[in-house]
Amino acid sequence: MICDDDREQIEQLTRQLRQFFTSLHSKLPDIVSFESGEALLADTGSKDIVFLDIEMAGLNGIYVGKALKEQNKNTIIFIITSYVEYLDDAMRFHVFRYLTKPLNPQRLYDNLKEALHLYNTLSTTIAIETKDGLYTYNAYEIICVEAQARKVILYTLQRELESINSIDYWDEALSLPCFFRCHRSFIVNMKYIDHFDHSLIHLCSDRYTAYLTRRKYSELREKYLLYLESTR
Repeated sequence: MICDDDREQIEQLTRQLRQFFTSLHSKLPDIVSFESGEALLADTGSKDIVFLDIEMAGLNGIYVGKALKEQNKNTIIFIITSYVEYLDDAMRFHVFRYLTKPLNPQRLYDNLKEALHLYNTLSTTIAIETKDGLYTYNAYEIICVEAQARKVILYTLQRELESINSIDYWDEALSLPCFFRCHRSFIVNMKYIDHFDHSLIHLCSDRYTAYLTRRKYSELREKYLLYLESTR
């Protein structure tokens, strides 16, 4: 969705988005535009990725962005503006990116690729089969996977589940940018990393720890920094 009180800006951004998905030979998503924050908030449709202007008549983008996050914390918001002084206010409600006008197409495309990676992570549903039944979770709810002797345990935000599948199965099933196979017995979701050294990864305020193979330390460091950059 695009929300801007400048029709010319809406049309330009719409063209750039169409060019982006065409260049990827990807299906074009629905692109819906609004010329006021009031109209955007009144819309009842799904709001996955929103490009939001700050300086608008009526409700400004800061107010609208906060309201969108209250409705759905997983909405990915790009702030687009000529006014950098709003950066601190925008960051308080976890804006994904802050883009200045006039938009640089390459910067827009690079950041949109990262937004799509994040969207896929947030929207991917994972089926976890246990001896007792089948459970479904969003991928982002999985903190880590651990192989213990003959057991494979998935630690989620809600509970621990013993999977009937191997950790190699989960290494393939969790092929999203936020997951990292840090050890033959562990897969971690980088979203929940607190800190790590050359041998241990601490997750979820030290509720969980995972082993880190020493030779994978540099790889994790690089991927973790890229992951943090993609979610700033």
